[in-house]
Amino acid sequence: MVGLVDDGSNRRRGRPRKDPDQLAVWQPPPGWGRLSVWVSPAERKALKLVAVEAGTSVSELIRALAAGLDAGVITPGEILRPAERGRDVMEKIPTLFERDERFTVTDQVRPECAWVLDGEGIATEKLDGANVRLTIRSGDLVRVEKRRNPSREHKAKGIVDGWYVDTDEAAPEDRWILEAAAATDTTSWPDGEHPCEALGPKFQGNPLGLDRHLCVPFNLEAPVYTDIPRTFDGLASRLAELESHFVPGHLAEGIVFHHPDGRRAKIKRRDFARR
Repeated sequence: MVGLVDDGSNRRRGRPRKDPDQLAVWQPPPGWGRLSVWVSPAERKALKLVAVEAGTSVSELIRALAAGLDAGVITPGEILRPAERGRDVMEKIPTLFERDERFTVTDQVRPECAWVLDGEGIATEKLDGANVRLTIRSGDLVRVEKRRNPSREHKAKGIVDGWYVDTDEAAPEDRWILEAAAATDTTSWPDGEHPCEALGPKFQGNPLGLDRHLCVPFNLEAPVYTDIPRTFDGLASRLAELESHFVPGHLAEGIVFHHPDGRRAKIKRRDFARR
């Protein structure tokens, strides 16, 4: 029911407030404008899901997109013409539990992730940054790639997994990825392609408070936890206070479980935030 302000008629007032006459009114900065757009239920759900995964609101997600375009870190081509080049398919890691209509996880495990609750695999810290891949030859960094996700058109064709594409030294949107890669000591890494998380001040709000950019290889340095419970309630309680192994003193974003056969599953602290 929507409440109405008393204007002298018999209509009821809305939600009671201590001092309705002193309500704060936010004033936008000079020159700001309000943007409205119609979206389909499916599009609204997609925006909401991305916002939940990022730990923010849909409005802040859209503002971040606009700010990225304005700063040149996101190009129109990345949004309107998703890149189609790249080779190796990269599987999106599924969330351990099913989500409800509010996008909060439920206690129903996804069938393809049931092995986690069976105690299989190891638990590593989930780092919150940008997914990249570094190619190493004799300790030297010879290639830097970034992740691309399938567009709506790709998904309509049945393409659901992401892939890697080359970064471009002349592209502003690749600046921080390349800086992170260049600042990473790869001299002891074995030859090959190493999936990594690019971390630092310019990635995902820098939740670990790092003062520089770097890349952490999942297959070489992912911090391992040995005391992670394998139940819904146990994970909810443990993640609420789980300290980062990578940067002690900060909360870990979540856990990625790795099965010996290559399967993975993830769960994040904020997945339980609305319980």
